[in-house]
Amino acid sequence: MKNFTILLLALICLNSCKSSKKAKSSHKTTAKTEKRATNTTSNALAESIVDYAKQFDGVRYKYGGTTKKGMDCSGLVMTAFKSENIMLPRTTSDLSVTGDWIDLKEVQKGDLMFFATRKNSRKVNHVGIVTFASEGNVEFIHASTSAGVIISSLAERYWYFAFVQARRVL
Repeated sequence: MKNFTILLLALICLNSCKSSKKAKSSHKTTAKTEKRATNTTSNALAESIVDYAKQFDGVRYKYGGTTKKGMDCSGLVMTAFKSENIMLPRTTSDLSVTGDWIDLKEVQKGDLMFFATRKNSRKVNHVGIVTFASEGNVEFIHASTSAGVIISSLAERYWYFAFVQARRVL
């Protein structure tokens, strides 16, 4: 009898916590409206960040660099986002746990892409910023040790197999 009473009280509590359909519907509309406004702002920010990063196109690679004299991959990301007063961590490993994980199919301009370029390792050691994304085609700007700051495509075999994850910070 005691167990039955506890079970009955638990069911009443759970049932009373339910939202009505009307309240649920109203919340969804508000969330969609807020999301649209946020997406517009995010798109403009992403555009600005990518444009700023592209100013470094052709700059030579320099470990620890954050200027036109030399740039490394995480330095490029940090500097580009800093141009819009968005402070991000300085290292690739810290960046790789910043923001929200997203599926590759969902990447947009301004998202971060992480790669493992060491042989026989899946540990992230390289990062780039998505400059263009459409179905089946993703391009990103990054600081390559061999060619400096360049735009590459995920369709390139090397980058496709080195890809580990994408994250959204905007």
